[in-house]
Amino acid sequence: MDMTPSRPDEPANRGGAWLGPSAAASGRHTAAVLADPFDRIAWRDTYARSAGLRDLDAELSRSHEHTDDLLSDVFLAAYRAAPRLRAPVEMAPSCLVNHHILTALTESADFAALHRETAGDPYAAAMAVLAQAGELRRMLAHCRGARTPAKRAEAAQQDADGAVAAVGEALERAAEEAAGDGTVPAPAAAAVQRATEAAETARAAARQAAQDAAQALSDAAPALRASARHAVARAAETVREEAALMRAWGVGPGELERLPYDERARLAERLRTGRLARWAELIGRFRQMADGERARKVENTVGELVGVTLGDDLSRVIPSELANLGVPGLRAVFAARYAAGELMLYDSQGERTTGQGAVIACVDTSHSMYEEGPGGVTREAWAKACALALLDQARHAGRDFVGILFSAADKIQVFRFPADEPYGITRVLDFAETFLGGGTSYQTPLTAARELLAEEYDDTSRARGDIVMLTDDECDVTEEWTREWNDAKHLLDFRVFGIAIGTPPAAEAGSVLDALCDNLRAVEDFTEVHGAADLFRLI
Repeated sequence: MDMTPSRPDEPANRGGAWLGPSAAASGRHTAAVLADPFDRIAWRDTYARSAGLRDLDAELSRSHEHTDDLLSDVFLAAYRAAPRLRAPVEMAPSCLVNHHILTALTESADFAALHRETAGDPYAAAMAVLAQAGELRRMLAHCRGARTPAKRAEAAQQDADGAVAAVGEALERAAEEAAGDGTVPAPAAAAVQRATEAAETARAAARQAAQDAAQALSDAAPALRASARHAVARAAETVREEAALMRAWGVGPGELERLPYDERARLAERLRTGRLARWAELIGRFRQMADGERARKVENTVGELVGVTLGDDLSRVIPSELANLGVPGLRAVFAARYAAGELMLYDSQGERTTGQGAVIACVDTSHSMYEEGPGGVTREAWAKACALALLDQARHAGRDFVGILFSAADKIQVFRFPADEPYGITRVLDFAETFLGGGTSYQTPLTAARELLAEEYDDTSRARGDIVMLTDDECDVTEEWTREWNDAKHLLDFRVFGIAIGTPPAAEAGSVLDALCDNLRAVEDFTEVHGAADLFRLI
């Protein structure tokens, strides 16, 4: 190309095609997922709090490059409400491996299900990253052969960018040296010619290197897609399982969002590894059953009419008594009989009005409660699941709840959950996971329950509490204690529900438990929750 006769604007126009690619190349990215600054802050904050993410990054970076960008991209794909990937041409060639991995992950069949659980939740998104760690290692290994071509492509692109910049510099010098009539000196024109030819050669080499890198990635694509399917499916299952675990223990999304990352991680670990971790599904079913029974419950149920009785309940006065109000001379008689509680009323038999005082669950934690029933469920697990559902029941009704764990006469632990005070999941777990061991004494927990109801009555004048006795054993009580118990029961008007767990004889007529309870049943199938369903209509 002879530039001697050229005018200054001609070389500039002919070289303008080189200036655009240089500018585009300078803006290439290492991150595949488009994200705003707030998303990046969420990633950095989560990364700083998660030892698991930092350990994974350190491990991967020993064998692979740009792993920090990869983990950030996997996190943001799960976290962002509507994740989008950059176009491949916007990526630095050395980071195209990450782009292909993210493409495979986000195009997997289970990604939508995973994203529903993780969008907007940095903890869940981090958990998804960690759940995919094994497959991410394999995907990076599958792409190992594409790393060298990618590096060559990046080096070739840098050479091409440098050559493009040289063309621009040559054009600027040519314009500066041009004569007044626009003629460019021969040396300057030759310099532009050489720079242009060098840029053409570098561009061709960059294109070939890019094609080689693309082919290497294409060869790895089938293995990437297979690993991506496994990775996303595993992450979706892991996140769903933890969400179900939290729901089973009554931890709602709002409470989870308020928990700091570290505290939430510790809670999740405790729920996965705690004493009742195996029985989360049973606990969740108990809570669901109780919710359903609450929806069916009708307070102040009138029941079946069985006759006529005396009293002062005007809602049940028989018609002939009401007729007396129509006779002026009998109105005084009606008033006197009303004051004496001697009006004739319809008598009914049905469910009693639900209680108003505290709900107290006395849970046996003697050694025999270790025993397993059908499905491998222990007596303790069934009793604790029932007690936790009763805690929910009390909370919904605005009633205090007390959990009394007992075994031998000298072993008792009381957990109080006042209706007007918030309580966290940690307190609930302390109650659920405590196990005392030893023998069984009825008097110790029932005395504690009686005293708590008496205290509530003295403080608030609330009576009609409910005590639920969950035990697998039989034991005697003294006559003196029984008299005190019956006196307190008459004064405080509380009810006692008994559940004999795995020991039907304890619920038979004439047993000690039968004498103590107003409502008694036995449970032998510990996989079944509906054996206690009516409690949640009555309590």
